[in-house]
Amino acid sequence: MNVAIASGKGGTGKTTVAVHLALALVRRGEHARYLDCDVEEPNGHIFLKPRIMSSEAVNLLIPHVDEKACVACSRCGEVCEFHAIVSFRTTPLVFPELCHGCGGCARVCPAGAIFEVPSSIGVVDVGHGHGIDFVRGTLNVGHPMSPPVIRAVKQHATRDAINVIDCPPGTSCPVVTAVRGCDYVILVTEPTPFGHHDLLIAIETVRELGCPFGVVINRCDIGDDRVLRTCCEQGIDVLLEIPENRRIAEATSRGELAGEVIADLAQSFDVLAERVSSFCGLEGAG
Repeated sequence: MNVAIASGKGGTGKTTVAVHLALALVRRGEHARYLDCDVEEPNGHIFLKPRIMSSEAVNLLIPHVDEKACVACSRCGEVCEFHAIVSFRTTPLVFPELCHGCGGCARVCPAGAIFEVPSSIGVVDVGHGHGIDFVRGTLNVGHPMSPPVIRAVKQHATRDAINVIDCPPGTSCPVVTAVRGCDYVILVTEPTPFGHHDLLIAIETVRELGCPFGVVINRCDIGDDRVLRTCCEQGIDVLLEIPENRRIAEATSRGELAGEVIADLAQSFDVLAERVSSFCGLEGAG
């Protein structure tokens, strides 16, 4: 089972929820895997402190053009939806930073003038910590294309485990890549105007993807009640409310697990883990 931890905006406590949920699942005797798909700024390792046992490069196949063989037919440019290769009846120009590595240009070239060369765009690390299988993706600095690295991380999800997928913030392509195909989505938000606004966008996104979901409200005793009202009006499950607590912030800033400092917090995640364990076969929570 794949459980995605997502949010409409950054800074809501998504990683805190993902890490503590994985730990609570282990305490229940479940086989849990933590997959850090926030590949532009992964930080789950700060808290789980895993021992990395293997690493593998993530490559994207970038087209190169043999100018001598090219017949300047422009078919390559016509098939590319992202304009990563352009030809005006001339030798094509390739823009690697726009390429999604689909290989379409090489397939339609009638002269066989286009060949693909692997280009490293990131790395996936696999390890173990706190009784949890740990997988982390890291996008190379300066590279704009994170979905291929996210897909490489998700390939490490296994059928015999509850895979907790820590998603990127927002609702753009990286988030859609991370959430797509998941069995359940936990949206982490906060009761502020920005939190409520971005939660509405996140709700629309996961509904479009057809994923059942529920909401965790972090720092639930600040701000106003518009998040709770929205969940009540739309029949959305509020899975957990985490109160504002300075000790949580202090523990997090030290790279410590807040659940090991605050017993009530660990117990709250035990309740969430019990609900997650029952989600197999659950329909229509969102």
